[in-house]
Amino acid sequence: MAIHKLVLDDVEEDLFTLIAIHCTLEDYRLTYLLNKFLGITLTRRASDLDFQNGELTYSIFEWEDCKQQTNWSLVSNVCKTEDYRQGISDSLFSIQEKTTKNNYLVPEYKTVNYFLKIDNEFNFSKEKYILNSILKIPQVATAYSIESDQLKSKDHLIFS
Repeated sequence: MAIHKLVLDDVEEDLFTLIAIHCTLEDYRLTYLLNKFLGITLTRRASDLDFQNGELTYSIFEWEDCKQQTNWSLVSNVCKTEDYRQGISDSLFSIQEKTTKNNYLVPEYKTVNYFLKIDNEFNFSKEKYILNSILKIPQVATAYSIESDQLKSKDHLIFS
């Protein structure tokens, strides 16, 4: 019996530009400023990015640029969850302790607040223009590009 082997070496990976943004702004405020400084129109998606059956949700804003056939996505990297535990006490009344836990969309970059994903790999000058425009926003501490092949959790950035 013949053995058939399927070789997947020629599969092309999705090309995208990923920009990490460090700032303390709320997601809607950063979206407004990105729209203003970049001349784009990001809007909130009807439903948030959902992980673990609704336990972890990350806000996401999208824009489809029809002229350049490019999809832009701004997604939060941090999701805060609250947990209530029964505290130890020797009193008559029980005490509940509230703990807040930070969960990250891309755990390798825990200091990043937001990711701007552009689903079309730009040339270096266009990417540099986008980065410089983001860095002109006074509330943004820093922004930089991330190489997609360095990411271990690249599958978390598939939003479709």
